[in-house]
Amino acid sequence: MLKRWLAIFQKDTLMDHAYHRSFEMFDILREMFTTARESLRHMEDTEIGIDIYDKDLEVNRFEREVRREVFNHLAVSGPERLPSGLALVSIIIDIERIGDYTKNIVELALNHPGKLHGAKYEEDLQRVEAAVEENLAKTKSCFESCDEASALELLKKYDWVNPVCDERLMELVKEEDNSIRPGDAVSLALYFRWLKRINSHLRNVITSVVNPFDRIGFKPKKK
Repeated sequence: MLKRWLAIFQKDTLMDHAYHRSFEMFDILREMFTTARESLRHMEDTEIGIDIYDKDLEVNRFEREVRREVFNHLAVSGPERLPSGLALVSIIIDIERIGDYTKNIVELALNHPGKLHGAKYEEDLQRVEAAVEENLAKTKSCFESCDEASALELLKKYDWVNPVCDERLMELVKEEDNSIRPGDAVSLALYFRWLKRINSHLRNVITSVVNPFDRIGFKPKKK
């Protein structure tokens, strides 16, 4: 489906520019996520290598810019271009939400004393972190190429992430491991939750490659 919209984007300077802005947003998000994870999990102090708030403001600025360009495009082109414009705005909102959750992780890192260790959940936590970081890169590539086969593969490859995050979160709520300090338990629960949400928004973006506008964010229908 995205391939059809891409053909429309390429015929219009505003839409094409808005579409390519999304690639820049993905690059910023990857840098933000890597920095946030490194600070929370591997650093004893609260030093952050980049100004995460400036990066978040940049993502927000790009989102507003895309909305303006899509609106101006639709005002000129008329209702026949409405689905492609709405789809791009929907995708940009998902990208911006990833930035918000990444900022939350940084704020957690700034307030958690020392490195956050996953205790009995460390192995699963590392798997989820690696999957989310990898998915960030692959989602951008898939979105750029509009490769439907790749999109379906990504949806399948990372469909285990959300259930694992939910399971570990509920185990933390039930206090199944009393050796974990309360502060660490709260931090781990929040971190698992935010990793799940980032992964969910990435999945929403991927579904735009294979689904019509009304099914963005939902599983593709089996053919």
